[in-house]
Amino acid sequence: MRKFILAFVIIILMVLALTACGGTPSTSLPEPPTGNDQPEEVQSFNVGICQLLQHEALDAATKGFKDALTGKLGDRVRFDEQNANGEPDVSATICNQFVSSGVDLIMANATPALQAAQTSTNKIPILGTSVTDYGTALGIDNWTGKTGKNISGTSDLAPLDQQAVILNEIFPNAQKVGIIYCSAEPNSKYQDNVITEHFIELGYSVKSYTFSDSNDLQTVVKAAVSESDVIYLPTDNTVASNTEIIKNVSLPAKVPIIAGEEGICSGCGVATLSISYNDLGYTTGEMAYEILVNGAEPATMDIKYAPKFTKKYNPDICNTLDITLSDEYEAL
Repeated sequence: MRKFILAFVIIILMVLALTACGGTPSTSLPEPPTGNDQPEEVQSFNVGICQLLQHEALDAATKGFKDALTGKLGDRVRFDEQNANGEPDVSATICNQFVSSGVDLIMANATPALQAAQTSTNKIPILGTSVTDYGTALGIDNWTGKTGKNISGTSDLAPLDQQAVILNEIFPNAQKVGIIYCSAEPNSKYQDNVITEHFIELGYSVKSYTFSDSNDLQTVVKAAVSESDVIYLPTDNTVASNTEIIKNVSLPAKVPIIAGEEGICSGCGVATLSISYNDLGYTTGEMAYEILVNGAEPATMDIKYAPKFTKKYNPDICNTLDITLSDEYEAL
């Protein structure tokens, strides 16, 4: 009997062993993907934004930049947006932090921010916007339209000869033009040099009035207003932040102002030849996409300019000064 039971157990064990060796398991691990079945790696990008100060024009450029990149990359792009509150030294600190954190690209909004970014790195791609003249800003002689460095971007320069023509259209009988700008901004000096020649060609006498910071702006504006028939204000970040000071001096004296951009014009000017800073920033964002995704080299990318310019006027100041403009001008 015992032999029979033992034989039965052995038979059962043999059957189980054969089942384990030759049977099909109820579950199986999936095979690893191969070839075209491999999942694509989704790349994300970190972009540092250094904006010199809060101002309508610069804010619009930053928004346009972010809209362009977000529209193309969605949540694959992350922004570290910092504002330097008008301080170049703070811009330098911000850009150095971007370099330390290893961002994929730096967007520098306004000339001092661009200069800070240039000093911080010669490897990380840099795009500027709201910058008037890159040759002047970056200290490049024999400017060709490309920096040859890790830098490119967009310029907010409206044709200065046409700005001078606008002043002449509105104030053909004026004789003396005063130009006010901050001496700490090299792009403002560049605009002063260029547009002065155009004003002289149109028959005006021209005098420039510079200030070092907002503390001495009121004194400088008073001097310019007392000696000028009309004032020209170039695209200047310090001027843009202090238009109320300028208006409080120029408007009671009934001395009109032609502005280099619409943000300044809306604060204290009569008219301007304007660009869209939102569009300018958007173009900068498109350039960033080409760099980040398609491997474009900033060194070989042409600086881009606004595609169109619009004559605009400030209705409130025009009414106060009893100035009537043609239908060519759009109200701000």
